[in-house]
Amino acid sequence: MRAYELEKEIWSEVDFNLMGWHDASIWSMVSDAKQYEYLLDLDYIFKWVHPEENETYFKFWVAPVTMVFENAFDVKIDIESQQGLIEVADLYMENPELTPNGKFTSHTYRFECQEGEISLKATGFKMYVRQKPKLIQGQSFELQERGGVNFGRAWNAI
Repeated sequence: MRAYELEKEIWSEVDFNLMGWHDASIWSMVSDAKQYEYLLDLDYIFKWVHPEENETYFKFWVAPVTMVFENAFDVKIDIESQQGLIEVADLYMENPELTPNGKFTSHTYRFECQEGEISLKATGFKMYVRQKPKLIQGQSFELQERGGVNFGRAWNAI
């Protein structure tokens, strides 16, 4: 099978309707209060590959990404996980409203996860693809395989 053709290395809220977060794995989250950012390190599934003849299971084109929510506030986390794993069922962009200064529109970004829910308000996001997507059997990498936890924004930031 030939390599996955990545459309671009940086995605944003403008691309929201083209994107899907089902079964993405969240590895870590951090707030950068000084920059008004909330960052997630996750394995993003770019494409599901149907099983070929004589195969039973799907394969997946996956890459580690850093998702940076801009002007983030009102973060709420309600997660209960036996092993600390967080798998996204879906991400919703809801409730558009003007920021207090009236210059920007913020949305509520709500991650519906198998283990609970994460929500925050932000004026937008950027999703930085850190590595070329790889075709793998599972929906996420092993920790060492992905270069550990990383909030880098550069291509090949391992």
